[in-house]
Amino acid sequence: MTKTKDNLFKPEKLSAQTKSEQTTSIAKDILADEASARQKKTDRLRALRLAQEPVPAPKAKKKDRKG
Repeated sequence: MTKTKDNLFKPEKLSAQTKSEQTTSIAKDILADEASARQKKTDRLRALRLAQEPVPAPKAKKKDRKG
């Protein structure tokens, strides 16, 4: 392995603003991926629900009012 300044010295430190931008970018990517997965799941479940035969709702019982 040839010794160069790149592998002998530590890389330059990132500025606080650069770190912040990088963190924000990664967080936005994660949130976008989660939103995409959530939307796919919602679409899949909606399609399954619509494919089922409609079940009639049970009739509500009337309450006896004794005074």
